[in-house]
Amino acid sequence: MERDSADGDLSGSWLPGWEAFDQGGVLDQAAPSGTLALFLESAAGPDRSYADLTDDQLTGALSRWAAHEAWTAAGKLAAVRALIRRHPAASAGIRPGGLPTCWNRFLADEIAVQLRISVSAADAMIALAWALEARLPQTAAALDAGIIDITKARIIAEATSVLDDAQAAKAEAMIAGRLGEMTPGQLGKAIARAVVTVDPDGARKRREEAQREKARVTFWREHAGTAALAAFGLPPDEALAADQHIQNRALAYKKAGIPGTLDLLRIRAFIDLLTERDARDHLPAEGDTGSEDGGDSDGGENPADGDGGRDEGPGGSDGTPAGGSGNSGGGQARPPAGDAPLAAIINLTLPLATYLGLADRPGELPGFGAIDPALARDLATRAAASERTRWHVTLTDPDGAAIGHGCAKPMKGKHPSQARDGPGFTRAEGRSPPGGYGTWTLTTGGAHGPLTVSIHRIPVTDCDHQLENKGHDPSDLLRHLVQIRDGTCTYPPCAHPATRSDYEHAVPYEQGGRTCACNGGMRHRRHHLLKQAPGWTLTQDQPGYHTWAAPSGRTYTQGPHQYPI
Repeated sequence: MERDSADGDLSGSWLPGWEAFDQGGVLDQAAPSGTLALFLESAAGPDRSYADLTDDQLTGALSRWAAHEAWTAAGKLAAVRALIRRHPAASAGIRPGGLPTCWNRFLADEIAVQLRISVSAADAMIALAWALEARLPQTAAALDAGIIDITKARIIAEATSVLDDAQAAKAEAMIAGRLGEMTPGQLGKAIARAVVTVDPDGARKRREEAQREKARVTFWREHAGTAALAAFGLPPDEALAADQHIQNRALAYKKAGIPGTLDLLRIRAFIDLLTERDARDHLPAEGDTGSEDGGDSDGGENPADGDGGRDEGPGGSDGTPAGGSGNSGGGQARPPAGDAPLAAIINLTLPLATYLGLADRPGELPGFGAIDPALARDLATRAAASERTRWHVTLTDPDGAAIGHGCAKPMKGKHPSQARDGPGFTRAEGRSPPGGYGTWTLTTGGAHGPLTVSIHRIPVTDCDHQLENKGHDPSDLLRHLVQIRDGTCTYPPCAHPATRSDYEHAVPYEQGGRTCACNGGMRHRRHHLLKQAPGWTLTQDQPGYHTWAAPSGRTYTQGPHQYPI
């Protein structure tokens, strides 16, 4: 069988076999079209059992159905745009290409009655259809080509709706090359960071306005008969501190022996903090074997399921932040563990130039996402006021991949003048780590004196084995640098934090694999087990790039984490 081309063009006269659905095959790469749909339907067979396809080919057919679904959604939105053109508002201007700037107010009603959807859903469909042509042409093209689905197109449109046309185009361009590589959650974080990058001052103003005008607490009944209580429009710094209060109280409950999973204990802690109670005051008397419903008595969790990606904080698993104790204000006779002041126990990542006031690029909070530069600087300044704050410096390449990292340590001796200086980062005398990027002095202008930072090289594309350990277990330094490089679990769809994932060898240590950055990566426990499951393999052709091979034979590669730059 000869192929007319290898670029997915199905216009030729040849008839491919099902091997064309193999990874990299002409049907596996084919752009969605009516012709592709015919091939897909034929491959499914009369009973849609796909009996003639291998696992690889069946996986390829699945991905092409997804692309066809996106193409169909693009076609539907094109029909909506045609209706917009035919029904402009009386006062509408006309954009290049004939698209009106606004449309007839009752157009949504006509679409709603035909599609049997709500008017608000029809309004949203019209707005998305308009935005894809008027403001987001690369997103529209990706949807039409089946590279993204309509959910991802909507994420981009909604995130950029706060920008003007020129800013929206810049933000879209920042993520356009990676659209096909990201899950909806990853895409949401990426476009949020792009929005803050192109309009940092606007991001600050929108945050402040939302805190003033849109803040609210809402209570409602859920379908199961349970209740929900949520707050919106909160100041991010205070909300993060509140979340850590809940986490610390839940961990203290777990340590005290209160039964339940960590999620259930967080709920109990949340309610208790709001109602000024403490569940530890109602523990059974010693020797009482009675138990409450809601989970195992030790609060244990399935390590393969995780706990939502929440870190325990620098105080460890006992629920008490490092460096002190406190009182929740709940009128307890004893200060409850885990309710100490929360300064400086939330991870914050921001470009050094932003911290020094030399640039306005966004920062990032794990589990939250991008934050505007003003808030990032404010949080960093507040963190500097606490002696408990731990400072780290990460060097990145132009794409945001970590290539160097150092943990700051107090400089020996007294340096009162430097301690009073504002933030600064200067080269210092001192021995550089082998193969590293030198030793530096970091001043924060807060409670700390000057700090020394020795920056180690992080292997990403090549490795000199300077970090290699001879035994099976990695050193604390090796584990930490691999965590910084990977950021999350290295299974592409997984966003589980690297700090709570397993260090795991690509080539098993027992089979001669190095305990080194070039053969190690962070895996969520579930994906650690997945890698060891029959039919799955993992390779690291480059230290920071992890290629997974599924039982079908298909391969998927995850590169290093991208930090704010």
